[in-house]
Amino acid sequence: MNRIKMNKKIFSFLTVIVAPTAGWLYAHNQQSAKEFPTAQEDLIRIKSENKMKIEIWSDVMCPFCYIGKAKFDTALQDFADKNNVEIEWKSFQVMPDLQTQPGRSIHDILVEKKRISLAEAKQLNGYATRMGKEVGLTYNFDKAIPANTLRAHQFQHFAKANGKGIEAEEVMFKAYFTDGKNIDDINTLLDLGKTIGLNADALKKALDGQTYLPEVQADFREAQQIGVTGVPFFVFNRKYAVSGAQDPKSFLDVLEKSFAEWRKDHPETKLEIIEGASCKPDGTCE
Repeated sequence: MNRIKMNKKIFSFLTVIVAPTAGWLYAHNQQSAKEFPTAQEDLIRIKSENKMKIEIWSDVMCPFCYIGKAKFDTALQDFADKNNVEIEWKSFQVMPDLQTQPGRSIHDILVEKKRISLAEAKQLNGYATRMGKEVGLTYNFDKAIPANTLRAHQFQHFAKANGKGIEAEEVMFKAYFTDGKNIDDINTLLDLGKTIGLNADALKKALDGQTYLPEVQADFREAQQIGVTGVPFFVFNRKYAVSGAQDPKSFLDVLEKSFAEWRKDHPETKLEIIEGASCKPDGTCE
């Protein structure tokens, strides 16, 4: 298959990390290359260049990622230029060495990983549950199945390649935190795929063959390169970033600031149209 290879570009961007109690700036140089294997993907790239990109590193089993998504979605609804942004979810694992264990409790996993008591683990999950409830989310940690999320990330990349990346993220979060589903189970992922309109045969083939594993691993490497140490992590136009599940106003402020700068570099093209005889998509010609 012919491949169209893009030249490597050095991205130098000033990142704003918004923390719960303070904000700070740091400069970072990143080198990145991107391939577009087909003409169709090249067309997608051209279309996406007309929108400001927002990249979100996340993990399905991260409770604050689900909360962060809800708060970001609220900000996006209040953002006047929301139709001019493109959102891309990227992969990150908070427990890459975790073995999927359907018979165990996520509370027990926290006890082992953090070396805390069971009461403390339940207290931490209770805190996340209350935070989730404040933004309309239902967390059932007693039902949550400890699962390695590598396969779930491959599911997300398949969905993204088929125009359903945002929908995939939402159904996976709900499946894990609310419904107590095993997100490392292929049948579970196939069921989730059906709910968002993905082709089951193509999805199964991709999961069985680990077709999208390289893309997932590329996200992991990129996260290391730009200094992502925790999720959720939101990058706006490769210039500003928000770390953590911030309040909607913080997201909205960065949205407006980053988009204003992006629009300055990408002015709208407005044409003066002289009307004449033409045919419309509905088949009428006049």
